[in-house]
Amino acid sequence: MPAPFDRRSIPEGAVEGLWKAADGQAIRRIDWAGSAPRGSVLFLGGRADFYEKYLEALAHWQGRGWNVTSFDWRGQGGSGRLGFDPYTGHIDDYATWVADLGAFWREWCAGAPRPRIVIGHSMGGHLALRAAAEGVIDPARLVLCAPMLGLRDGNMPDGLLHWVAKAMCRIGDPRRPAWKWSEKPGQPPESRGDLLTHDPERYADELWWRAARPELVMGPGSWGWVERAYASMRWLAHAGVLARVRQPVLILATERDQLVSFKAIVRAAQRLPACELVRHGEEARHEILREADPVRLAALARIDAFIDGAGV
Repeated sequence: MPAPFDRRSIPEGAVEGLWKAADGQAIRRIDWAGSAPRGSVLFLGGRADFYEKYLEALAHWQGRGWNVTSFDWRGQGGSGRLGFDPYTGHIDDYATWVADLGAFWREWCAGAPRPRIVIGHSMGGHLALRAAAEGVIDPARLVLCAPMLGLRDGNMPDGLLHWVAKAMCRIGDPRRPAWKWSEKPGQPPESRGDLLTHDPERYADELWWRAARPELVMGPGSWGWVERAYASMRWLAHAGVLARVRQPVLILATERDQLVSFKAIVRAAQRLPACELVRHGEEARHEILREADPVRLAALARIDAFIDGAGV
């Protein structure tokens, strides 16, 4: 078993800072060098995430000799807000996030030893895959954990749901929240943890960080976020788009995901030229890297084997 890790403090040696996008937007980042770097890992979190949630995973890769970096997406975590209120997550277009990632990537690569790996969770996985398809980033290998390639599987086609989101943006402020968060603004509903992980202590870590650093708190996405999500996901699903991704790709996903579409993930895996799909069942929920140890450690082992091969 791994040594105990304090998930509620910034590790010694990890450096928090800010990166400025081209338009001056401050993007919060964290960098943590390995003792004898074997390469570099850039980790990209999901919607409403902040890098504190993934300190344990970052520590795992740093402990294996990787330089690790993560940042909070524009408009969430410690990188400000763009929505209707202090809690709603909004973006004008996913292209804005892709542009931020591309600019950050170019600067980061100047000091990041090869091989360079990108690991993305949920929305971060979506944006990493889109950036690779657009040629904005060129990692040696790409790891996607429960990537947001479709929203929760249901009975309505994406085209119809996208039309509804467009209509909602036309009849009101696109920055307004698209779903109810809680009776208490900024407080997550009690059922939220059941969607993310079987590990109540790791879920409690997120709540602890939200209390310790209130600027990290985020609730629902905006109607603009929903509409732009469908637009971006549907673009990735177009014929030939994923064929542009030449890097080896590892996808970890669970059939029981209640937030993103497992069916869409399977379709994407079939279209990628060099992709390995690791399927989980009822033992895993959406946040595979924050799951109970049997699932989490198995996932890390699969990722380690995959990214270690980048240096061969």
